[in-house]
Amino acid sequence: MSIRQKHWMGADMRLLSFILFIVEFVRGAVLASLLPIYGAKTLGLSPDVIGVAISAHYITDTLLKIAIGYLLDRFSPRLIVQSSLIIALAGVYALQFADLPWMFIGAAAIYGIGMSPIWIVCLTKVSEEHRATQMGYLYTIWLFGLGSGPILCNILLDYSSDLTYLLLILLSVLAVVLSFFMRKGQMASIQRIPFREQLSALKDRIGAMRKLLPGMILQTTGASMLIPILPTFASEELGMSGAQYSILLTAGGVFAVGGMIPMGKLSDRFGGSRLFLVLGFVSFAAGLYLLAWGLSFWYCLVIAAALGLSYAAILPTWNAMLATYVPPKQEGIGWGLLSTFEGIGVMIGPVIGGVIALWGGETSVFWTSAILFGLIGLYYSTLKQSGVH
Repeated sequence: MSIRQKHWMGADMRLLSFILFIVEFVRGAVLASLLPIYGAKTLGLSPDVIGVAISAHYITDTLLKIAIGYLLDRFSPRLIVQSSLIIALAGVYALQFADLPWMFIGAAAIYGIGMSPIWIVCLTKVSEEHRATQMGYLYTIWLFGLGSGPILCNILLDYSSDLTYLLLILLSVLAVVLSFFMRKGQMASIQRIPFREQLSALKDRIGAMRKLLPGMILQTTGASMLIPILPTFASEELGMSGAQYSILLTAGGVFAVGGMIPMGKLSDRFGGSRLFLVLGFVSFAAGLYLLAWGLSFWYCLVIAAALGLSYAAILPTWNAMLATYVPPKQEGIGWGLLSTFEGIGVMIGPVIGGVIALWGGETSVFWTSAILFGLIGLYYSTLKQSGVH
């Protein structure tokens, strides 16, 4: 690869990272704040409807991942990213007209269509060496965007919902504009492998990792169950203001972002040890269980920080491990398929969480999620050396 090509690759990755940050900032604000708060307080929708809307977003996002991975193996990433971000902009814009439940759900679904490509494109840039470290870098950007979105959105919503919505629209427009500066051309060396051969190779890899599939689905289910009820739980069960809730999110986000790259380096040093997964999941379960008891703000702040560190321990190791199952030169469809398996939990989680909250209260959602994460940690602790070190 020439110096000019390396320069382009570096510049393109920096641009992709910035677009990823903007996209996840808006996504975090929309899913964790705008949809639950606007749906509940402005439209008067029940938790199950809000859960269905969030699930609709993730359903369209997840179902497109294999198709987009396939397209990225054959067409220009720039074209795919541009098209998807325009669709995402349309989904965010349509929310202002979503005064009926079916329109609310439909706008969220349209928004989900635009979310798949940018993350998969970023994953295809990860090199073979130091996977966990590079995964930690990507997840730092992703988590910083996803976490800072609802933090700022919660504060702004206390003052002006119109200003909050305008900010999200403008940022969505900025992401579209920046996508036009991406490098043209196809993803080299991966577009000529027949689709049937790719599926055959992926089938072999998935067969080898079948013991990991329950954890892939359950962990995203447990986490996404909390999305529809988090803002109302903080205000009604914990008695927090929007600013206090934002501080709580900030604490968790700062410790998660701050710990992501160091945890990734430690994981690389210890060869992706299973210990990071077990301790991370068990600690996360304990933190959720304690939050459900409705403790005071300062106790919740410490718990949020511990949850952030637990998250930082899990993600780099988990995704570096998944990367070993992506066949070489088939990164687009490989990550698309793996993301689809992970996305199954995200599709069903918000609906489950909304239904549980409707019938058993929001506290019961936390307890259920804590049980799931505890079971995942227990499950991984029993696995032998096949697939998890």
